[in-house]
Amino acid sequence: MEILLLGIYAAFVWLIFIKFKWLPWNTTSQVTVAIIPIVALTILILTLNVVAPSSADVRVFKYTIPIVSQVRGRVIEVPVEEGNRLVKKGDVLFRVDPTPYQLTVNSLMAQLVGAKGGNEQLKEQLRSAAGNSAAIRSRINLTQKRVQQNRELAATGAGNRFDLEQAETDLRDLEAQLSTAIANEAQIRAQLTATVGGDIASVAKIKADLANAEWELEQTTVRSPCDCYVINLALRPGAFVAAMPFNPVMTLVEADGQVVALFNQNELHQVAPGNFAEFTLMTNPGRIVRAKVDSVIWAQGMGQMQQSGTLPMTGVLAAPPNRFAVKFDIEEADRELLIAAGAAGHAAIYTESAKAIHILRMVILRVGAYMDYLILKMH
Repeated sequence: MEILLLGIYAAFVWLIFIKFKWLPWNTTSQVTVAIIPIVALTILILTLNVVAPSSADVRVFKYTIPIVSQVRGRVIEVPVEEGNRLVKKGDVLFRVDPTPYQLTVNSLMAQLVGAKGGNEQLKEQLRSAAGNSAAIRSRINLTQKRVQQNRELAATGAGNRFDLEQAETDLRDLEAQLSTAIANEAQIRAQLTATVGGDIASVAKIKADLANAEWELEQTTVRSPCDCYVINLALRPGAFVAAMPFNPVMTLVEADGQVVALFNQNELHQVAPGNFAEFTLMTNPGRIVRAKVDSVIWAQGMGQMQQSGTLPMTGVLAAPPNRFAVKFDIEEADRELLIAAGAAGHAAIYTESAKAIHILRMVILRVGAYMDYLILKMH
């Protein structure tokens, strides 16, 4: 852009001083003609760096998701392929043989049916135990009356001592039977009242085991958690996988990612979220990607101080000031463009000040974008 401006300026100088000779071409005019572009370009560039700052360090970051199997088993299908093929959220990544997990589910479902039948059996046993206790209480009442009658007869001499002792023995035996019946009834009632979520303990345990087995059966089909690209795909049908978090079978790279540009600290005092921005990537020569400033990340590694017992280093050789990252939000029309993780390029931010000269930064950015077509190597 500077060369273009100098060319236009030189054309005017040639017309004024050489072609039409409107002004004399002497030492004074020559010095003046030389000083004007130097001062003007210096002021223009310094102003442009404030109102439309640029960065030669654009970076594309994308999060990666290591995929680990939740269950053990033999892989029977891997329908995805590695490379530039988008995998939608919910698409199947691979399947593990579900046979042993389906058998576990079937077994627990059968146990659940039996446990529910056992619940009804316990209720029937409780009714039987309650009836038995009531019957024993009736017999105890009758025996108590007989003991009382024999005691009165023995006292008057109308009855013998043996009948009294027999009645008292029968009463003690019935009281022991009642204690046993009450304990049995309490045990059955405790089994029925010990519930978890409205089910007795045995049924609740089987339900929990069944829910876990159904979850494991569902995990035999592994699906994509995002719109991503598959890399590091080493999995093949017939391989054996295990639920080990340190042994991923493939890696997913998110489709969208984040685009940031690093600016010097004194370039950002006019920048605000929502400012219009443009950037280029060397992977897409000649293409201008339109965006807006999402945020300025007002932090970088040199500003952190971890908790420790040592004093911060403030030596004579202080580290040079670092840069801050500006995060971009790509406009909808350019979101379909392939934004490769690790791509680099140039960027410019157009603030609300001195909009008339923003066109210069736009031209410079576009010239640089077309320069990316040049592959400067000799082999």
